[in-house]
Amino acid sequence: MADVVVVGSGPNGLAAAVVLASAGLSVEVYEAETTAGGGARTAELTLPGFHHDVCSGAHPMALASPFFRAFDLSERGVDLLVPEVSYAHPLDGGRAGLAWLDLDRTAADLGRDGAAWRRLFEPLVRNWQGVVDLTMADLRRLPDDLPTAVRFGLRLAEQGSPLWNARFHEDIAPALLTGVATHAITSPRALPAAGAGLLLATLGHAGGWVIPRGGSQAIPDALIAELEELGGRLHVGHRVESLDEFAGARAVLLDLAPQGLLRLAAGRLPKRYVKRLLRFRYGGAACKVDFALSGPVPWRAEGCERAGTLHLVGSRAEAMAAEGAVAAGRHAERPYVLAIQPGVVDPGRAPGDSQTFYTYAHVPNGSDRDISDAVIAQVERFAPGFRDLILAENVITAAEMPKHNANYVGGDISAGAMTLRQTAFRPAPRWNPYATPLPGVYLCSSATPPGPGVHGMNGMHAARHVLRDEFDIRTEPLDLLHNRQPQHR
Repeated sequence: MADVVVVGSGPNGLAAAVVLASAGLSVEVYEAETTAGGGARTAELTLPGFHHDVCSGAHPMALASPFFRAFDLSERGVDLLVPEVSYAHPLDGGRAGLAWLDLDRTAADLGRDGAAWRRLFEPLVRNWQGVVDLTMADLRRLPDDLPTAVRFGLRLAEQGSPLWNARFHEDIAPALLTGVATHAITSPRALPAAGAGLLLATLGHAGGWVIPRGGSQAIPDALIAELEELGGRLHVGHRVESLDEFAGARAVLLDLAPQGLLRLAAGRLPKRYVKRLLRFRYGGAACKVDFALSGPVPWRAEGCERAGTLHLVGSRAEAMAAEGAVAAGRHAERPYVLAIQPGVVDPGRAPGDSQTFYTYAHVPNGSDRDISDAVIAQVERFAPGFRDLILAENVITAAEMPKHNANYVGGDISAGAMTLRQTAFRPAPRWNPYATPLPGVYLCSSATPPGPGVHGMNGMHAARHVLRDEFDIRTEPLDLLHNRQPQHR
C-alpha cells in the first residue's frame, strides 16, 4: 500500500498528490470515472470533432493561484491562451461592458464610470499577487500583504452592502461587475459573491481569463504526467466504496464533498461531526447546455466577439432578480447564463469554421428541468440569429450533474453554498478544516477553504497538513514545487 491515497482526481486531488509525491512519498490516486480531471475534463459532448469542457471552461486562476504559479502549467506543456477581452456583459440595445485585459482600455470604454472603475481596480491589479494570496489562503492566518488586504476589504465592504452602486452613475459598469460576482450562484451583493467578483475581475486585468488550447483537460493531464514522473499512480474507473480499502495507507485525502466522506466512513465518524456535515448546505445549481454551431455567435454589441467569457443576464437589477428566484427555489424566467466561446482563441476546438459554445444557467438545487429553451432565448436576446447556427446541443440538468461528478450534489458546482459562514468554515467549524476526526483522513475538495475554482489550493493546503502531521515533513509545498524542475517541456 502507498504512503498516501487520494480519492478523486479533480484539480485539488491531483494538486495534493503532486505535492506529496514531490516530498518523496508514494502516492496513488483513485478516480471513479473513466477519465481523470473532475471539473476540468474535456469531451465530445455534441458532435464528433467538437471538443467541449465538461464543467470549467475559462481559468482565471491558471496563471494566478500560488499553486499553479509554482507548478507552472506553461513549462509543463499547457498552452494557455489569453483572449483580448477577459469577459463581456451585453445589455439590451446593442451595448456591452467589455473587460479588456488592459485596465485603461476598459475604463476608456466605460465613459462616465471609467474613472470609478479604474479607482476600484487599479490598486488591486497593481498588487494582484497580494489579492490572490489573501483570497486563496486557508483563512486561518494573517495575510502577508496587509495594505492590499485592507484595500480589498474596503472594496468588499462596499460591494457587499447597499453602497454597491455609490461609485457608479450609469448601468454598464455595475452590470459588468455583477456578472462576475454572480459566478458564486448566490446574491451578487452577498459578501462571498462580492469577494469572488472583485478577485475574478482583478485577474481579468492582471493576466486574463485563460483558455487552455485543446480544452481544460490539458490541466489535469499535466498534473497527472508530473505525478507519474514522480512515481505516483492513477487508477481510473475505480469507485471507492469504503475507507477499509486503504487500511495500510498512512494518510488518505478525499477530493470529495462531505456527502462522500459520510458514505466512505460508514458510521465511523463521531456523531457530533456527522451532525455538522449533515448541516452543510449545498447551494444553487447549474443546468449546462453545450452547442455545436455552424459559425461564430452573431453578437449585436461590438467587442463581444472577442470575449472568451460572457455573462448573459442584463442589468444589475435583473441579475439580483434571477439569483433571488433561484435562492427561493424557482426557475428564473430570464436566468443568469454564463457562456464561453473558446474558438475566440482556440479554433481547433471544432472542425472548419464551426464553433463550440458552452453555457450554463443557474437553477434551483436538484432541478431536473431542461432549460435549454430559456438559455437559447437569453443568447438570442443579445445575439439575434443564434438559433439558426445550432447544429446540435447537449443538456445536463442539475439533477444529472452528480452522474458526471459526484461532488456536484444537486448540481451545485461549488460543492457547497457560498454563504458567509460556509466560506470561512467549510465544511464544518474547525481550526483545521482539512483534517477529519478519523486519524490520517483528510478532505481536500472545494468543500474546504478557499472554496471552488480550478486553482489547486484546497489540495495544497490539505497536503501541507498531511506532510507535517503524518510524516513530520516541514518543507512548504510551494518550495517543493519550486525545487522540482519540469522534465517534459
